[in-house]
Amino acid sequence: MARGVIYCMTTIVDGLVKIGKTRKENFEQRMYNLEHNGYVQIVGLKRRFAIEVEDYDEKETLIQEIFRKSNIENTELFAVNVDLVVQLLSSLEGTQIFPKSISKEESFNTATDEIQENIHNPNKSLVPNGEYYISQKSNGNQIAKASMKVDNGKFIVLKGSRCLPCDKDWMPESRRMAIIENGILMKDVECNSPSTAGWVVLGSANNGWLTWKTKDGKSINVFRNKK
Repeated sequence: MARGVIYCMTTIVDGLVKIGKTRKENFEQRMYNLEHNGYVQIVGLKRRFAIEVEDYDEKETLIQEIFRKSNIENTELFAVNVDLVVQLLSSLEGTQIFPKSISKEESFNTATDEIQENIHNPNKSLVPNGEYYISQKSNGNQIAKASMKVDNGKFIVLKGSRCLPCDKDWMPESRRMAIIENGILMKDVECNSPSTAGWVVLGSANNGWLTWKTKDGKSINVFRNKK
């Protein structure tokens, strides 16, 4: 059975994803070429997830067939939610190649959380407009201390928040693009979910419904429980 890597990448076009395959020994070079040279006139490609599996030719064909209706003709580009692709790929039996800093289970759970919160979850509108807070110590005794403003279902991490460093080889766009100097957020960051807002501050995957607190110390999960 042929063993190889199936990967997905985001692009400069929001919602446009490349799904492809390569041999493990060629993976880093393939990623370098795509990230630096683009693909069929699309640039800004960033590796998002990759897994080494048996029968990778057949599995890639199956995955592309699943997303066939979203395919851009004669390309490996798909107009699809990248977290849905990650959720599918990370459910395959195999060895996760990228990201290296989190487990396959964590990749699946993070993708699932994003899908539920950004697409299928109306609960985010249940959080009342106002300010919410994180105050949390890391294992290295560094302190995250942040404020988030909720404005009609948008979660905005406020400038001046103290953020923890991130040593992950993958992070959501909101954290990757955040301007953080000496641990201080220099500009507001708008997020689609409390968990992504938590990523900006904590530099790692988290359940934002439990991480963010009201002024009196209750998690914002209390608003979902009132539904």
